[in-house]
Amino acid sequence: MKKLMLVAAGIVMATGMATAHAGDVEAGEAKYAASGCVGCHGPTGQGQAIFPKVAGSDAERLADTLTKYRAGETVGPNSAMMMPHAMNLSDEDIANLAAYMASLE
Repeated sequence: MKKLMLVAAGIVMATGMATAHAGDVEAGEAKYAASGCVGCHGPTGQGQAIFPKVAGSDAERLADTLTKYRAGETVGPNSAMMMPHAMNLSDEDIANLAAYMASLE
């Protein structure tokens, strides 16, 4: 019985953690507008000039990249421009932004 309760508790915790990292598209949209993402990636995330398209990208990849920028890691040629924008993002902000950008077409 004790084993069963531990397994059940583990499943509940894992489910809760997966939900927490899913991201809120509406909150991500608000953060995208407020954080200045629009200025470089465009209002619909299509990118412009040297700034890449983010619309429709994989949410997990976007979150990973933003997390690396926040940590000060070089990801690509625009890392120096992205790091200051990412450094104040919370895990929740990153999940929300990633969900929003992934939802764009």
